[in-house]
Amino acid sequence: MKKLLFVTDLYYPAKGRNYYEEDLYLTSQLREEFDLVICHPEDIESFEDVIDLIVFRNAGPVANFKEKYEAFRKRIVGKGLNTYNSFNGKADMNGKEYLLELTNANFPVIPTIDSIENIKHLPNVENFIVKPKDGADSIGMKRITQAEVTNEIDNENHSILVQPFIPFEYEVSFYFIDKNFQYAMNAPDKDKRWELKEYAPTEQDLSFAQKFIDWNNLDCGIQRVDACRTPSGELLLVELEDLNPYLSLLELSPETRDNFVSNMKDSLRKALKV
Repeated sequence: MKKLLFVTDLYYPAKGRNYYEEDLYLTSQLREEFDLVICHPEDIESFEDVIDLIVFRNAGPVANFKEKYEAFRKRIVGKGLNTYNSFNGKADMNGKEYLLELTNANFPVIPTIDSIENIKHLPNVENFIVKPKDGADSIGMKRITQAEVTNEIDNENHSILVQPFIPFEYEVSFYFIDKNFQYAMNAPDKDKRWELKEYAPTEQDLSFAQKFIDWNNLDCGIQRVDACRTPSGELLLVELEDLNPYLSLLELSPETRDNFVSNMKDSLRKALKV
């Protein structure tokens, strides 16, 4: 049997989520076909030379172990480490810079800037959201007034992103394995972001999500397209999580969950070339 290094921080205190519940379930399913070693994201180097594939799962925000994460990324290239997800993504695995690229390319994304001179390109709204480019899990994110933007933005290092505060009806997420859609979930109550229910997407919804998957062109792995539904019915991208998206597996119907696990096993076999 091929050996997987399953990377997770089981006890990271994520708001509204229990990483350990999802990953203990997932490892219980994967061990039926693979030998598994579970390790904390800061301990990867101790095991990476004796396994066949590194599966990077619920590791928490990499900003919490930035130096070790950057060293790991260098070893992937230097040692030719086999990883899942593959680390050729252009989205969250590299920080939030991609939101600027997508804005400039006129993708359906919440408009994003990182310098005060570009504030003119944002809608004239009363409130804005600011967040660090290397942030995750809402770390460092703040809602500010228009008058506060000048003081909050980092016009020298361009390390802070600014977006208009968008009133929305609800958030919805689309989950993909490799480039194939698996399921969607939404939060009917926008004040309870992680109380998710399965969602039946329209063809238009799936076309929206697929644009970002095609743009990212990840070799292999799991991605989550997070969007918000505006009062006019439009979907706008909030983020494209291509590093370690939480999957809400235990909130799925048994049939959807079983299909996802089966498809993930197939994807892992492809990554292992078996």
